[in-house]
Amino acid sequence: MPRARHEGIDLYYEQVGSGDTVVFLPEAGLGAWSWGWQHDAVAGPFESLVVDPRGTGRSDAADDYAVETLAADLEAVLRDADVRSAHLVGHGLGGAVALAYAREYNRARSLALVTTPAAGDVVDTDALERLFSEEWPSVAFSESYVGVAPRDEIEGWRRLDDADADAREQLFAAYRAFDPGALYEITVPTLVLGALDSPVVPEPACETLAQGLPRGEYEQVEGRHLAHLEHSRAVNDRLLQFLEE
Repeated sequence: MPRARHEGIDLYYEQVGSGDTVVFLPEAGLGAWSWGWQHDAVAGPFESLVVDPRGTGRSDAADDYAVETLAADLEAVLRDADVRSAHLVGHGLGGAVALAYAREYNRARSLALVTTPAAGDVVDTDALERLFSEEWPSVAFSESYVGVAPRDEIEGWRRLDDADADAREQLFAAYRAFDPGALYEITVPTLVLGALDSPVVPEPACETLAQGLPRGEYEQVEGRHLAHLEHSRAVNDRLLQFLEE
């Protein structure tokens, strides 16, 4: 199992496929399972690299969860994996980490950001916390959603991969404190997908992010906070189109 090390923290990651590297960065507290449907879709034409952020999955917990620290963790992972350049795909806080990384480091070729706002002060962390309670399906999915996998199967993955309450609290605080700085300085091609009915991030905040980026594109996605699972086929098609361009 490949592991990178940064500031004494072991960071787990997994690579599958070949070709240009696509890195998946999950929402605050969610494990790598939450990218399973996109990971499978890109592995083949691309190399898929899924990261367990500190405090989740098989990576170590820590005391510092600032967005800038998570971006430095990503640099350590890419250096360890010998990845010279990568497309970064982030959901929520993962998208904030991708933005911070693109500002600070030079390996990002493009960004695809799912339900990521222009700044963290609009994030409803109470709704985000409900994503880790018995109410999680109503935060994650629309009422009409049938499901990509049985609920008990997803809950099994979550018990293995998701962050515990202490790590979540710090990740949520880091997310709320996120400020991307001057967006015009982030010049890589960026696709922003905003979930129309997310209780965590208001959809207009995602559009604001895209409008502030020099090479930003914006599209709405049906569904709630895990819209990339709920409408995985449409999201995967658009993601692959963006990557191939």
